[in-house]
Amino acid sequence: MLDYLIVGLGIAGVSFCETLEKNGKSFRVISDSSQTSSKVAAGMYNPVILKRFSLTWKALEQMEMVVPFYQNLEHKLKVKLDYKLSVVRRFASIEEQNLWFEASDKIGLQQFLSTQLISNNNPGIDAPFGFGEVLNTGRINTNLLLESYKEYLIEKDLFKNETFQHDKLDHTDSGITYGEISAKCIVFAEGFGMQNNPYFNYLPITGTKGELLTIKAPELKESLAVKSSIFIIPFGQDLYRVGATYKWKDKTNVPTQEAKDELLEKLETFLRCDYEVVDHVAGIRPTVTDRRPLVGRHPEHKNFYVLNGFGSRGVMIGPYASNQLYNAIENIEPIAAEMDIERFRKKYTTV
Repeated sequence: MLDYLIVGLGIAGVSFCETLEKNGKSFRVISDSSQTSSKVAAGMYNPVILKRFSLTWKALEQMEMVVPFYQNLEHKLKVKLDYKLSVVRRFASIEEQNLWFEASDKIGLQQFLSTQLISNNNPGIDAPFGFGEVLNTGRINTNLLLESYKEYLIEKDLFKNETFQHDKLDHTDSGITYGEISAKCIVFAEGFGMQNNPYFNYLPITGTKGELLTIKAPELKESLAVKSSIFIIPFGQDLYRVGATYKWKDKTNVPTQEAKDELLEKLETFLRCDYEVVDHVAGIRPTVTDRRPLVGRHPEHKNFYVLNGFGSRGVMIGPYASNQLYNAIENIEPIAAEMDIERFRKKYTTV
């Protein structure tokens, strides 16, 4: 009997696999790669909400784990994943500059907000009021991570490429069985696909569609990730990722002309050089009504767990949330109340 069966191999699934392997636990993964949000993510780890100049939820705890977690993955998979990349906020006014400096004095933000104003020397960008720099940021190549990790699991015979059929899952007090697989616990890390999970579909995962463009701009020559009304993130070879949109009604992974037009309209408010669009992708982020992850044990089935709801910050949240879930299962430690699914128990009892 295995210790764990994991359903899903996005950022959540990979993060939990790593946590299990570090602790010497046995597991297998089942995934059909139907959820694309991790693959199309920009992969930034940035602890600051740049619209309001405030820290993200649990930013300090998450940032402590991010760099060593992905360094370990680079060593294990023998690929380059973590690119140190400075993030700068384009100021639209003197007032925004003042708000930035006020925020940089706040506890927690001091280590991340530079007090050195950066002047704009790039003719390809319109930024007369300059930039503020966020420190200790970077970008994870999420697509390469997921592909490499899948290959790693396949080589160890730990991966099954198929659509999980919930009606074929059996459970007892001692564990679960699914076909020829027996395990003590099952962890569902299905992303937005959780809406089709009969055990956890009572949880309020809303899903937010995000679309991203890739542009080629040979004249731009920008090495920083620039945040204005949207992000423009350098990917090398004169390529830049531009995004993202946030749509709540459309739940398909199909790119739309409407989103493309919206991104280009915002891009052209500050980009001042020629470019061409070379790619356009879309995915459904696993977002939650209260903007916190969904982590914890099923109200009735004690061997069923969920790891989900990372939204647009999966690269940062993944290692932290996985560690919380592991310690809850193995060491009977409490999960941070803000992300424990116990907060939605009333929704389960009314289903």
